[in-house]
Amino acid sequence: MKSEMSERPGAGRAIPTGRLKPVPASRDRKQSDLLTGAVGFLLIIKLAVESWRLHGIGPFHKSFYAACVFSLLFAFFVWIVRSATAPAAAMGGVICMDLLLRQRDGFDAQNSAIFSLILLFVLTFAATRFGRSRKESLGVAERRTGRRASQVIANLGAAGLLAATGSQGTAISTLGLAACVAALAEATADTVSSEVGQALASTRFGATILITSGRSVPPGTDGGISLAGTLAGILGAFLVVMASPFAYTWGPALCIFAGAIAGLIFDSVLGATVERKGWLNNDLVNFASTVLAAVVAWAAHATLYPILSNRL
Repeated sequence: MKSEMSERPGAGRAIPTGRLKPVPASRDRKQSDLLTGAVGFLLIIKLAVESWRLHGIGPFHKSFYAACVFSLLFAFFVWIVRSATAPAAAMGGVICMDLLLRQRDGFDAQNSAIFSLILLFVLTFAATRFGRSRKESLGVAERRTGRRASQVIANLGAAGLLAATGSQGTAISTLGLAACVAALAEATADTVSSEVGQALASTRFGATILITSGRSVPPGTDGGISLAGTLAGILGAFLVVMASPFAYTWGPALCIFAGAIAGLIFDSVLGATVERKGWLNNDLVNFASTVLAAVVAWAAHATLYPILSNRL
């Protein structure tokens, strides 16, 4: 729903005129570096702790080595297709490994968010390249070298931290996985809605309005939404939820989907307020939105779903 306006001034990307107070370059850099350092450090520590815990139980299961190989291949593929820079792809590999290590005895791909992560990559990769020439003419296209590490952490960091909450089979593990999927679904919806909305800005359904006022704004404006982009984002979130282990349990899936949509709306509201005023940059806004999506999904799954289940 909101433009990926995380490129720093002077990086070869124009800033749409609808943006009121761009985040100063020095503050933008500091905020992105702070997010990368803090959350990236936690993701690496979490991976080390989980690996050490598995090693303490006994010899590594062969699935552990399979997870390592898959994560390395995933990171390499993301980099080779220029979807992310080398550091960003490496961090993506760490997050992939975090998602695969949520079980005490190794990993079970069908009981993790790995398929949701793969679908996120496919959908965002396609959306980023959809209508690229038009987005380049507007000055809102993603860099051809791919996303930076701060962008990857902003979109996937919350999911990586939540992926291995508790041991498999426990209530907290299920809630953590639900929150993880919601964060991935929100990140997908945000990117897909932005990219598709900008590509279709000249069409009947691509007109961009500011979410807080409803007035018309240029494509790529922080907090700007369009019908085409919003519908595409909602569909992307739905598909990511359907690729998760919750696909065939309507209650949890609905809670996760609601969390993703709440995060998507929150992202646009933040973009139209604190980001347009230059207080927070796009990376922090994206991270905050995935966190909100995770919190809403966790709370809904823990409270509303049991109530609804008892009444059916």
